[in-house]
Amino acid sequence: MNIKLSDNFYLNEFTKSDTAVRLGIDNTPTTHHLVNLKVLINKVLQPLRILLDEVITVNSGYRSELLNTAVHGSKTSAHCRGEAADIECYSMSNHDLAKLITEQYGFDQVILEFYSESDPHAGWVHVSYVNERLNRKQILIARKNSNNKIYYEEVTSL
Repeated sequence: MNIKLSDNFYLNEFTKSDTAVRLGIDNTPTTHHLVNLKVLINKVLQPLRILLDEVITVNSGYRSELLNTAVHGSKTSAHCRGEAADIECYSMSNHDLAKLITEQYGFDQVILEFYSESDPHAGWVHVSYVNERLNRKQILIARKNSNNKIYYEEVTSL
């Protein structure tokens, strides 16, 4: 599955999963999911890669329904539609990466997940893209409260 999706991104970056391997889950996307992944890459990730001239690390991309359940993902996760990726770029903080995406690119959601000012590389950035007409441009910050429950705060900018 080492199919080239753009100049700098390959399918295996978006389908790799230790959980899938450990549990024997097939995480092969359909043609429909591949089309969605290519849109996300062409509209956000590849232009971001060119702008930064830096590797963009994909921590999580496409997830089959079974894999999404195994990792306790949201039942409505854009990952299952091939419309989302969790990313990092080691040359900048996750906060700055999320801010750059919200200021420079179209997006459905950008979620700054589990970021810490004391550790700028803590967490990751979730970015999703549907299409120009349906993108919500929703910006969220995900944190854990004192009971270790995840909550989301919607913000207008980062």
